[in-house]
Amino acid sequence: MTSPELAQELLAIARSIAQKAGEMLTDRPENLTINQKSSARDFATHMDHASEALIVREILAARPDDGIVGEEDTQRESKSGITWVIDPIDGTVNYFYDLSGWNISIAAKDDQGVLMGLVYAPTVNSLWHATRGGGAFKNGRPIRVNDPIELGSALIATGFSYNTERRKEQAIFIADLIPRVRDIRRLGAAAVDLCNVASGSVDAYFERDLKEWDLAAGVLICREAGAVVTGRNGGIEGEEMVIAAGPALHAQLVSEIG
Repeated sequence: MTSPELAQELLAIARSIAQKAGEMLTDRPENLTINQKSSARDFATHMDHASEALIVREILAARPDDGIVGEEDTQRESKSGITWVIDPIDGTVNYFYDLSGWNISIAAKDDQGVLMGLVYAPTVNSLWHATRGGGAFKNGRPIRVNDPIELGSALIATGFSYNTERRKEQAIFIADLIPRVRDIRRLGAAAVDLCNVASGSVDAYFERDLKEWDLAAGVLICREAGAVVTGRNGGIEGEEMVIAAGPALHAQLVSEIG
């Protein structure tokens, strides 16, 4: 099976699973139990765990030899060469407060990187997907990043760390940046922020302290839509920083943030 054929097979599996998880999560309980992680701002609900269990069960039913990396502690080594990277609820705080934008993020990678990425946000009726070399789509329609955009005209999305001291530093930086851009948005879900760059709903996105499951699907979707995605100073995206924008604006943001 060629990589494009495999990517389409994985995409079909991911779409079916994401829709099942979305149906379960949309039937939101009135009371949510939570377990604290790194801080009072960083927590998971029992629905995060239920969603991950559903996604893992469905993946293994379809492809029992695949590996899995999940936000809520699922770690399974691959025997097939394919590893799934899943965030069962990206935007848990949004979900907890019954705000829109939370999503299910599912990616699959091989030895060359992410092969397929899908982000499903039921509350905004949006499903983004991409396959490596196959373009990016929202609800089945091709999407493209905004480019060229100048910094002064840019609508920029961002997020803030769970770490209190780092949040203070970020607030200082935002206070300096906001007079020089069109506006700032803080939507609360990294995967959807990346997809909004891809589909032109915002012009750029930057954030730090993100994990592989936050980024895997959204970064592929962004890149397939024509965005440049890097870390600080043009390095590899990851916990230190992710910066996503069209080529012209990306170069300006790298200079500003670096």
